[in-house]
Amino acid sequence: MKIAVASDHAGYDLKTALLGFLEERGIPHEDFGASPGETVDYVDQAETAIRAVLNGGCDRAILVCGTGIGMAMAANKFPGIRATVCWSAFTADMARRHNDSNCLTLGGRVLRPDEGLAVARIWLDTPFEGGRHRRRLDKLAALEARACGRRP
Repeated sequence: MKIAVASDHAGYDLKTALLGFLEERGIPHEDFGASPGETVDYVDQAETAIRAVLNGGCDRAILVCGTGIGMAMAANKFPGIRATVCWSAFTADMARRHNDSNCLTLGGRVLRPDEGLAVARIWLDTPFEGGRHRRRLDKLAALEARACGRRP
């Protein structure tokens, strides 16, 4: 599993902690910015990382902005992306177990680094349950196709 990682300036410190965490765990990853002291828009950072997931260069993404909300809104504009803002062990577990989240978004101004890393660990380690949840994701994909004028 290879993880695309990106942040805006508000999420930079947490993103840096996440990169070290992924390195320590031996999880392949690619950093799509931001750089130290760089002021960037979350929309642009999300797009760059999500395109790496959609083109198959990465399997999942972790995106960090001030709250995680902007990154989730941007990432969820792309078909097939299920970006979830998580702020606790429970939300991270459910995001993976029930929703097969392929993009975790975190708030660098909401979570301390240790909290963000704990959420990321659970999100990375939790499998998708399938079953009744697969049926719901299929419905979600069909809704996405209808809403965006595409075939499912």
